[in-house]
Amino acid sequence: MTAPDSDSDPDSSPESVPEPVPLTAPADGVPELSVTRYDIASAAELLAGGTGPFAVDAERASGFKYSNRAYLIQIRRAGAGTVLIDPVSHGGDSLEVLRPVADVLGTDEWILHAADQDLPCLAEVGMRPPALYDTELAGRLAGFERVNLAAMVARLLGLGLAKGHGAADWSKRPLPAEWLNYAALDVEVLIELRAAVAGVLDEQGKSDWAAQEFDHLRNYEAAPTRRDRWRRTSGIHKVRNPRALAAVRELWTVRDEIARRRDIAPGRILPDTAIISAAQADPKTVEELTKLPVFSGPKQRRNAGVWLEALRTARENPAPPANEPTNGPPPPVRWSKRKPEAAARLEAARAALSVLSERVTVPTENLVSPDLVRRLCWDWHSPANPDEIAPAIDEFLRDGGARPWQRELTVPVLATALTPAPTA
Repeated sequence: MTAPDSDSDPDSSPESVPEPVPLTAPADGVPELSVTRYDIASAAELLAGGTGPFAVDAERASGFKYSNRAYLIQIRRAGAGTVLIDPVSHGGDSLEVLRPVADVLGTDEWILHAADQDLPCLAEVGMRPPALYDTELAGRLAGFERVNLAAMVARLLGLGLAKGHGAADWSKRPLPAEWLNYAALDVEVLIELRAAVAGVLDEQGKSDWAAQEFDHLRNYEAAPTRRDRWRRTSGIHKVRNPRALAAVRELWTVRDEIARRRDIAPGRILPDTAIISAAQADPKTVEELTKLPVFSGPKQRRNAGVWLEALRTARENPAPPANEPTNGPPPPVRWSKRKPEAAARLEAARAALSVLSERVTVPTENLVSPDLVRRLCWDWHSPANPDEIAPAIDEFLRDGGARPWQRELTVPVLATALTPAPTA
């Protein structure tokens, strides 16, 4: 495999791109929402009568709900048109009711944009792709500077998708007509977009790279969530006192339990800013608590006892360590003091990958996982025999999940970057 070269930016200049033609409604109109068992079986039958891959999308209620479940599923197929599926109005029978659609979807490739966002919630309702094409990831591999759906549709198809309701509360029922119009448009041109970006990748000699990435994405299982999720509380860097850190932990944990039980986004139960404020002030009475921002509101006044109990628990329990123990290297900003030779290796590796990225017009983070590069540079012990350096790097990257095309491109440049300078 030969890496394609590029002497110019892959994105056309603004002057050469014509104004996109507005796409404000699906060509065949907005289909009726399939809600009942009969509706969904009919939708499955319609899709089965089509041909070729399925354009698939899902809408969630991020920021409104605790869960990441799908509240609307959009599917389009040539010869069948678009169907809109309500996956949540069936109680405990959702998997069984949706099975006809899941079975049909299992017969051909799925086309999604930013598939990693939708695959988990679709898998929850029994829908898994036998093959996958991610148009956003394809755009990254093609070297496009902007890879959001609207930008790629405008660039490759000359159509303008109106900004819509992606951040709306899709758990709302009934769903407004304008929301359904927006949702249908998300899959309206995905099939055409897939063909267009596939043509670009083919011209660039990157089709095999894309195929490897899509297969990896389809089979990828995320690592378990980091143990101390409470440490991601916004503003926690302001908390220095161990006891205040314990308060953040307890307030976050109680909030998370309430949010999970009620299926409400945690920030709607209690904002992160309020957690940090209470942890630093450590109020011991209702009066002290309700003097703080946010806690003076009626909702938080009603829950004052809950938050005060969490603060009391924090005082009684051992404080957590300032930093969570990790099984990987520390943040790179600390390397120069703790392990300067590793810092030098990382700088050389990053510089070499940046040059490679420009040459093949693929972002460095898509060439190889930045975390994998950090681990390599931190743990690296160069073999005495220079001929063993590249094989050792290749083995490390392979064990870390790097795909063959990534290793073929990056191993030579990383080997050069990590080869010790000859001694005088």
